[in-house]
Amino acid sequence: MFERLCLFVFVAFLVCLQAWLTPLNLAANEIMTTTYTYKTIGDLAIKVDVLRPDDDVKRPVLVNLHGGALIMGNRDHSGRLMDRMLDAGYAVVTIDYRLAPETKLPEIVEDVVDAFRWIRGAGAELAHLDTSKIAVTGGSAGGYLTLVSGYLVQPRPTVLVSVYGYGDLIGDWYAKPSPFYLAQQGKAMTDAQARTLADGPAIADSQDRKGDGGAFYRYCRRRGLWPKYVGGFDPSTEAEKFFPWMPVKNVTEQYPPTMLIHGQQDTDVPHEQSVLMAEQFERHGVPHRFLSIENADHGLRGISSKDKDRIYGEAYNFVLKYMQVE
Repeated sequence: MFERLCLFVFVAFLVCLQAWLTPLNLAANEIMTTTYTYKTIGDLAIKVDVLRPDDDVKRPVLVNLHGGALIMGNRDHSGRLMDRMLDAGYAVVTIDYRLAPETKLPEIVEDVVDAFRWIRGAGAELAHLDTSKIAVTGGSAGGYLTLVSGYLVQPRPTVLVSVYGYGDLIGDWYAKPSPFYLAQQGKAMTDAQARTLADGPAIADSQDRKGDGGAFYRYCRRRGLWPKYVGGFDPSTEAEKFFPWMPVKNVTEQYPPTMLIHGQQDTDVPHEQSVLMAEQFERHGVPHRFLSIENADHGLRGISSKDKDRIYGEAYNFVLKYMQVE
């Protein structure tokens, strides 16, 4: 009788242990992708994709915010950190948001905030998400939005990984002509073409735009017009109107732990942008780590795949440190 009781207790222990470990172990089931509409503006459906193992287990969440200068891109499924988190049994949520210049910065950020509200509400039920802790990552403009989520999303995310992101919107790098883009051969728009594109209908996926978003971005960078066209304000006369949307102006001691990853030779988003954020984190006592990568350009171009694996492995460990199940 005693032996049977011990066996029963042991089996019950194993069942409980498996249930506790499941969200953080390698996913045994095939990864499925499900698309949801989290917001509708007029006729425009703004969507998220949830990537997760094909089961009903409530899984912790990594939110990915795509890049593209807030002008280009869509809810991207690729990324070394995303792949690692999926392998670890996490759910990954990738978000669309309205794009500039058809939509301006305050409304773009509003979409991102609303996406987090959906994740914690309807999304948690529909997609079986454990939203008690949420990690956020993104590259370039996605890195910028990741940093924005650290103070505008409430409750605040648990941990952030900003990859070659930025916290300043009105510095010379964006508000004056870029020497790098002035030297490039790619075709840019005329003033009239830029105005026509900006007056177009709202979109949340650059594939739905009739104009050339890349040419528009080159136009903005060659003339120092990104803040005006994307933000909707003139940085030379209305600088303070940008401050609510600038992470470098909004770090407090309540800001989430953050990892910054940035190439020292970045020709698009200056390495200094992550330096400025690291200085604010240090000033306010925010737990952080800054991986400053020698010889790396934007997108970490210029370094080996092995080095990228190492960097994203460190980002993965940083996320897990703060996402541990209690």
